[in-house]
Amino acid sequence: MLSITDFPSPTFVPVNGITLEVFEAGQENKGNPIVLCHGWPEHAYTWRQQMPALAAAGYHVIVPNQRGYGYSSCPSEVTEYDITKLTGDLASLLDHFGYRDAVFVGHDWGANVVWNLALLHPGRVRKIINLALPYQTRTEIPWIAMMEAFFGADNYFVHFNRQPGVADAILGENTPQFLRNLFRKNVPLAPPDPGMMMINLAKAKEPKGDPVMSESDLGVFIAAFEASGFFGSINWYRNMDRNWHILADVDPIIRKPALMIYGEHDIIPKSQNLVEFVPGVDVVSLECGHWIQQEKPAETTRAILDWLAA
Repeated sequence: MLSITDFPSPTFVPVNGITLEVFEAGQENKGNPIVLCHGWPEHAYTWRQQMPALAAAGYHVIVPNQRGYGYSSCPSEVTEYDITKLTGDLASLLDHFGYRDAVFVGHDWGANVVWNLALLHPGRVRKIINLALPYQTRTEIPWIAMMEAFFGADNYFVHFNRQPGVADAILGENTPQFLRNLFRKNVPLAPPDPGMMMINLAKAKEPKGDPVMSESDLGVFIAAFEASGFFGSINWYRNMDRNWHILADVDPIIRKPALMIYGEHDIIPKSQNLVEFVPGVDVVSLECGHWIQQEKPAETTRAILDWLAA
């Protein structure tokens, strides 16, 4: 397992009109790439416990901080974070390394980007492994409008969109407390009343549940968000309705081999129709919450390697 002291130093890679902070392992395994995509509010460091084993198994492991995160570019326009930009960054990252395609692994928002990469750039995806977030089918009305109708204006997805800048500032003013409260094992991401959930977590004084990571590991996340702020990463949410329109005429079926890894105690529900839209999918469930690869690092790594070997 990598620690802070031996986590690789980043390189800064020009892609798609921006610069990404990229961490690598197994560079000697040229020709066998696997790209690991973090979620929100996370960092490439979330994959620290999978990187050595994947490199030892013969993979060139490529782990970017995606746009808006860490020391990667943080464009000032909200529309610079739509799904064409996020998937275009990953396709351009392959171009930089000289790869036609790769295995892509995503967690949370990173999973959403990987699913959509397979829709918008299918030739760049060899296999998919996604954690926590199953494939999200396109709804009859735009996603944020649908969430507002079902959950009300205080749902954090809706709040991020309808009150721009508010959450960014509050999370930024309470970064250590917010992240320390959020990264907990087997604690639902939402209380029974999820109104302004993330803001409530930022203001909560007493964390609940066991921490997902050590204070030194959490410090990597805290330092990264104190440097970047939350504006760029929250803009991923602010493009959800824009993405709904972008995907209107895209074939929704993913025709790639895929592995879906769920946390049994994650509040995100399992998909009831996943096989209809991802016919080549296998499913694994682990006894954990949302932060799968950090809560169950050995089991996650084993599930990934076993599926790739099969």
